[in-house]
Amino acid sequence: MGDALLQKTYTVDFLTKKRVVNNGIVPQYYVENSHEAIIPREIFMQVQEELVRRSKGHISTSGKKRNFSANHVFSQIIFCGECGEIYRRVHWNNRGKKSIVWRCVSRLENTGLACHSRTVLEDMIGIATVEAINKLIGQKDDFLTILKENIETVISETDNNIVSNIDKKLEELQKDLLKLANSKEDYNDIADEIYRLREERHKALAEEAGKKGSKQRLEDMEKFLNEQSILLEEYDEQLVRRLIEKITVYDDKLTIEFKSGIEIDIEI
Repeated sequence: MGDALLQKTYTVDFLTKKRVVNNGIVPQYYVENSHEAIIPREIFMQVQEELVRRSKGHISTSGKKRNFSANHVFSQIIFCGECGEIYRRVHWNNRGKKSIVWRCVSRLENTGLACHSRTVLEDMIGIATVEAINKLIGQKDDFLTILKENIETVISETDNNIVSNIDKKLEELQKDLLKLANSKEDYNDIADEIYRLREERHKALAEEAGKKGSKQRLEDMEKFLNEQSILLEEYDEQLVRRLIEKITVYDDKLTIEFKSGIEIDIEI
């Protein structure tokens, strides 16, 4: 994103030119816009947020960590309405009839949870997503009003002054640190405060990126509804990836949650 951290290493022997990793022995300097960025800052921060989300995976109700997977469009977005576990894709051979189904992992492995949730045919989930999207399109005027209100809410909650205020404090502390370093006085307290403010700044940037990501998802749904004038006639995997966040399976319905936050129940 065009930034640089200076003095990540330092020279311990000027004769041999030996350099070692700087673990706080000498000051480090974080410089913004030091070179041409490869990607915009906002996208970089959104990617960091997504990397953290994927590294955490899904912690199931049994306490087991489910690693992120993108093998299938429905991977890790289908959840059990009874026990809260994820659904897993299974190639099923029932009395000689082969099919692809999704089942709660509590019924596939020992999770310590007693679950009697239903098994759902993959084709049925695809049909349900088409029906949910078509419901959105059929009631687009109502949903567009909700989306516009949600976008305005996200904008009003965004505070762009937090990062600039931290930057001012960091600039002042860097000057103080240089003065102390040049006069060979102890600057550990200032260095610790600089590290703390950098962490605070990174957190603020991540939160800001998260809000911008929410705004983009809302705007993407708004754009889709404005552009889509006819109902879908068949299942579209790309639209599912683009629009749908989560599917929860109940005994009599699927609750489909869109990335914009809208939820639609489909009886199956």
